Amino acid sequence: MSKLRKVTAPYAVVELLRLLVVVFFAGIGFEVSRSLANGDAGVLGPFDGAAVGAIVGCGVGYVLGGVVARTTVTVVDRTEAALRSVSAEQLVAGGIGMVCGMVCGGVVASPLFLIPQRFISAPLFVFVLVVFGLLGFRLGAVRRDGMLGIFGARAGLAPRDVATSQLPRFVDTSVAIDGRILDVVRAGFLHGTMLIASPVLGELQALADAGDDLRRSRGRRGLETLEALRREPGVELVVVDEQVPQVPEVDAKLVRLCLDREAALLTLDTNLAKAAALAGVRVLNLHALTLSLRPPVNAGDDVNVLLIKSGKEPGQAVGYLDDGTMVVVEHGRDQLGAEVPVRVTSVLTTANGRMVFAAMGGGAALERRPRPARS
Repeated sequence: MSKLRKVTAPYAVVELLRLLVVVFFAGIGFEVSRSLANGDAGVLGPFDGAAVGAIVGCGVGYVLGGVVARTTVTVVDRTEAALRSVSAEQLVAGGIGMVCGMVCGGVVASPLFLIPQRFISAPLFVFVLVVFGLLGFRLGAVRRDGMLGIFGARAGLAPRDVATSQLPRFVDTSVAIDGRILDVVRAGFLHGTMLIASPVLGELQALADAGDDLRRSRGRRGLETLEALRREPGVELVVVDEQVPQVPEVDAKLVRLCLDREAALLTLDTNLAKAAALAGVRVLNLHALTLSLRPPVNAGDDVNVLLIKSGKEPGQAVGYLDDGTMVVVEHGRDQLGAEVPVRVTSVLTTANGRMVFAAMGGGAALERRPRPARS
């Protein structure tokens, strides 16, 4: 079996870096020797002091060049590994923040050049630039979305789309009347700004004042739901006083308001959800959420279950569905260790999870089961 090989820098790159170090030290040796030799010739045979300094510099550079080149390649590899999990948006936003930070640092540190000693002012100036640049990079990476929103178009990147769950959302009449939104909010799946359009509030008020008992009960339930929602921590309920007179129907008014305010629509009406989605509105459909969380099986379904242990009651056996749901099978203890077909009789949802009760064999077996004798 072949092993994965680590990707390293080519040998030629290391030697190129060493050559550059050799040239650098040769130049330093040449300049130092020329300044000290004062034009003397014949220091080492035909070589004058400057040439000897260049030769010595080449030797020093060759020795140190290998260490410097390998260290540089190692630092590059570690930097690449550290940046592997960083997204391109973070790098671009951090780079923009670093440039802005260095510009601010340059402005702040510019009075340092009033110091006549350059060996004092230059290091301090560079120090301030590095600090402001690092601070700008980190702030830019943390505030990535805001940074890309300001400079993203110029950098060739558009800001990421905000998730639908993070948008302010208009509450539909059906959601208020249903009331289950309170359970969803208290479970922590919805928070933030909830918008109540004036047409929705008027529709609920009209239902609450209706002569029919059923309609009046629905309207009052909707108003009570909104009142309870207003008191929930983490939820800000805002009434939007816009009638949208050019649109006659309440549902169409909601769609129009969602488009104008770039808000999402929270609804239980599947038809309204489809129409709003076609109009370009982002929709949070609680009915779709309910369907996605429905039990894997329902009463009357036939499934195969592997019975692995005895139940608490006489004759019961216990198995599990693929998602871990416990299945209690009546009269299945004789089939422990076998995978048997069963028919679901009921599904019980509790605070600790879901339990399924089933009977052996399905409909035919249920018909053949003897009935208990009447007293």
